[in-house]
Amino acid sequence: MWLHSETDETDMDKKDIRILKAIAGEGTNSPDKIQDITGIPKSTVHYRLKQLREEGVLKNDLMEMDLSEIGVDITLISEVYAEFGEGYHTTVGEKLEAIEGVNQVYFTMGDTDFVVIANVTKRAMVESIIEDYESIAEIERTSSKFVISTVKDETYPINDFEYETLVDTLAEK
Repeated sequence: MWLHSETDETDMDKKDIRILKAIAGEGTNSPDKIQDITGIPKSTVHYRLKQLREEGVLKNDLMEMDLSEIGVDITLISEVYAEFGEGYHTTVGEKLEAIEGVNQVYFTMGDTDFVVIANVTKRAMVESIIEDYESIAEIERTSSKFVISTVKDETYPINDFEYETLVDTLAEK
């Protein structure tokens, strides 16, 4: 079982963490490249990747894309305020995630109920998405912002941690 809370046990060790850091840092799932980066034998890398997939740590074989090169270069960040009710976070969340162009939906604590991230191809799509948000009966209002420039967009959040921090918090003792 992989670590899900501070009290859960984990089967992850230093090799697994080195492999994950190599995948995140280089954006690769190539066992040859991972072996080159980590020094872990390729047969071990294959085995560990298989384990990581089976445990759900690795969901799929992702290939990163440069959205601006494709033309999906407008990022819209919206705060969504919804009418409180039993199970509203699930109901409204599912409606928001179904809107075309929406990439991420977060149910949050505080004044904002949801933060929604959408990537679109043109300004007219922004208006359309906001209209889609506001057509959801439970939504009271929205506040949206365009991203002017991206300061950081880490595809692999594991890159935001030092290797030793990961070992100290995730690896078997």
